[in-house]
Amino acid sequence: MSFVTRFAPSPTGLLHRGHAFSALTAFTAAQNAGGRFLLRIEDTDFTRCRPAYEEALLDDLRWLGLDWEQPVRRQSEHRADYDAALDRLRDMGVLYRCFRTRKELLALAGMAPHADDPADAQAFAGGPLSPDEEADKLAAGQPFAWRLSLAAARDRLQGFDRLTWVEEAADPSLKTATPERLGDMVLGRKDIGAGYVIASVVDDALQGVTHVIRGEDLIETTSTQRVVQALLDLPTPVYRHHPLLLGPDGKRYAKRDGSVTLVALREAGVTAAELRGELGF
Repeated sequence: MSFVTRFAPSPTGLLHRGHAFSALTAFTAAQNAGGRFLLRIEDTDFTRCRPAYEEALLDDLRWLGLDWEQPVRRQSEHRADYDAALDRLRDMGVLYRCFRTRKELLALAGMAPHADDPADAQAFAGGPLSPDEEADKLAAGQPFAWRLSLAAARDRLQGFDRLTWVEEAADPSLKTATPERLGDMVLGRKDIGAGYVIASVVDDALQGVTHVIRGEDLIETTSTQRVVQALLDLPTPVYRHHPLLLGPDGKRYAKRDGSVTLVALREAGVTAAELRGELGF
């Protein structure tokens, strides 16, 4: 079997050490397997993505010594593919409009409004409003998200027990999808259309990705993506969720925390060879 993997950053901020570790992990795996390495720009959320960030991340990856096949797939250029998938799911009856705000969802999860844990914010299982209530909110122009109804998906797929994937890690195993941990995840929004979960699985199928190599913080999301793959009759790649790179404070690097960026490291005189050595490459 051919080996095809990808690195798929979102241009919503500058890359940091954690991104470098993930990119080098996927790139090195492709080299070791004699396979192909793809770069994908996951810019479905155009409200947060910026061209300057995309230009910077391309510079960062070249500086690290990575190269990739051309052309680079930019999700913003293929929105019709993802919206078509969203329409298919809606026609199946496995999506519903959710008008709850993030603050309301956090309150339902018992979290303070300032909390910032995406998993807890999405661990919600609801259902569609009554036709009259929904019509009133739509007439008022209220924003909404398209959520995957796990109850409806479970009925359509006759359960989730058969939804598995091969997980390559220190101890390879066969994982069974447990999408209930994240609840009815958002698959699209009124303002941007289909989002990351759909776009990612559609692109993996279109690009022939055989191995998804990414951080272990996304392993829970894999369960939901496995459900979407089954609903859309898409192939399931092998997954390899690597440990996250932690900073001196023991926390994972994150854009929102203002982690030291690769741009800043370059400006401070750090060489790519030094950083690769620090990261174990």
